[in-house]
Amino acid sequence: MRKRAVSLLSVSLLTAIALPMEVLSEERWPGWLGPNRDGWVSGFQSPATWPKELKSVWELEVGTGYGSPLLEGDVVYQHARVGEDEVVWCVDLSNGKVLWRQSYPTPFTIGGGAERHGKGPKSSPILADGQLFTFSITGVLSAWDSKTGKLLWQKDHSDRFEKGHPYWGASASPIVDGDRVIVHFGTDGKGMLIAHDTKTGAEIWSQGDDGPSYSSPLVVEMAGIRQIIDWNQRTLAGVESETGRLLWEHPFPQANTDQNMPTPTFHDGVIILGAENRGLHLLEPRLENGQWSVLERWYQNQIALDMASAVVNDNQLYGLSHYSSGRLFCVDIANGEILWQSGGRTGDNATFLAVPKYVIALIDTGELQILKAAGKDTSVVASYEVSDKPTWSPPVLLDDGFLIKDQDTLTRWSFE
Repeated sequence: MRKRAVSLLSVSLLTAIALPMEVLSEERWPGWLGPNRDGWVSGFQSPATWPKELKSVWELEVGTGYGSPLLEGDVVYQHARVGEDEVVWCVDLSNGKVLWRQSYPTPFTIGGGAERHGKGPKSSPILADGQLFTFSITGVLSAWDSKTGKLLWQKDHSDRFEKGHPYWGASASPIVDGDRVIVHFGTDGKGMLIAHDTKTGAEIWSQGDDGPSYSSPLVVEMAGIRQIIDWNQRTLAGVESETGRLLWEHPFPQANTDQNMPTPTFHDGVIILGAENRGLHLLEPRLENGQWSVLERWYQNQIALDMASAVVNDNQLYGLSHYSSGRLFCVDIANGEILWQSGGRTGDNATFLAVPKYVIALIDTGELQILKAAGKDTSVVASYEVSDKPTWSPPVLLDDGFLIKDQDTLTRWSFE
């Protein structure tokens, strides 16, 4: 067992802690899968040789949950659960000291069959224009001042849907586009995609009446129109970001116990959608003569995404198929051909980042793998044990290492 060196703090230390000596002002990881929600880490210079081991710089016990750590310069943010409260942490990147901490009661009963996953939060927060937005496991959207931790506003639409979350809890990560923070609210069978004003919390638009899935929305531009790609319980939909107008939809419902969970992958105008026990699909929405249509260009039935969202590296898709007890894979986006699969069981889940020439995979077993992204010649070039506890939260890549959130602890790891 690794020693837990730092304990919980319950008071705000914002004015008491000096700024760190080393400021990594260019580093930014504002939300789930990064700035473009695609897992791509721009500007990272890979080591000439990946180190044999990583060094633990600091550890902080922050509570349970699957949310991604966020990074803004020299400050780290983490959303988690401690007891019956959800907690928002603001931490000094250089030393792990707490700058501020806020909490609020979030009673929740986990749906049967998911007890081992805990009571969340499962959503990743997002940073934008000096604000931090969190989405509780009960479906409450909160806006916080990222400098001080002051709660600015909260929105709870549970009165519209009997309760504010699907069976296993709200899992969608909010996304911000301009002055709008957007997420799918609701419960099993009933809900809607809603945009709120980032500054005031006022509702700008709402769309549809479908229940939310466990997937997260994307912001993309197609045919010159900024749109939200939203995969709900019934369909994959394109919604105009500014107005909430439905542009197109492609039926892709949850099937019995097979849930809609991964975040879709957008690449060069196409959408790669993987579903539990329903294979991998490449979809191309088109606008012709004022009418939208969706063409399915290929279907791959030998691979299926359960909970893990895939990433793109050099026109190749990397992810984790839950077939064969869980195997990493590489697929050619042009035609759906499987180029590579790992041998034997990998794990129940993995989260991915992509950099030039490499894909980084954090397996839920606590193993961090560095993959050489080389299509048929893909290989594991380095492997690190970063936790002896489950690691379901996405990693964050720093210039000199990683931020890793395991079951209850946030750790900064260094290459040296």
